[in-house]
Amino acid sequence: MSAALGLVTIHRQKASVERCPGRPRLVTWATAALRVAPHTSPCALTVRFVDADEAQTLNVQYRHKNYATNVLSFPYDAPSLPDEHLSPDEPTYLGDLVICLPVVLSEAAAQKKPVPAHTAHLVIHGVLHLLGFDHETTADAEAMESREIIALQQLGFANPYLELN
Repeated sequence: MSAALGLVTIHRQKASVERCPGRPRLVTWATAALRVAPHTSPCALTVRFVDADEAQTLNVQYRHKNYATNVLSFPYDAPSLPDEHLSPDEPTYLGDLVICLPVVLSEAAAQKKPVPAHTAHLVIHGVLHLLGFDHETTADAEAMESREIIALQQLGFANPYLELN
């Protein structure tokens, strides 16, 4: 199923028994990431909610890390097409996010964060990865984290990088 509100279209898939955020929330969170990127052209992405087994399988396959992770980003590498094959009415497909709700719930509890705030953070983090941001260097991490903080604050959520006492 998908939802479109202005800038972003979300295709939501559920392969997890946990309760997943609805499409309107996902659109709101993804739009917050697009605004701080900034990315202003219409786009689409898929958000798939998975269980720990699927997250671990994907993490092993694509990152060679043998554990279930909270979010994976798979940017879409579009083939180069002549302009006459491109439709100006079609949104740009950014790629896929895979979110492991069991890991998200466990992390939120361990970090004493509200589940919606932590999930919003991971959606924003993932969308920024789809847009080409990363955290491989200190400078890149600071640039990405500052955008995450701003997007979350605009949504009414706290800075996720502050330690909770």
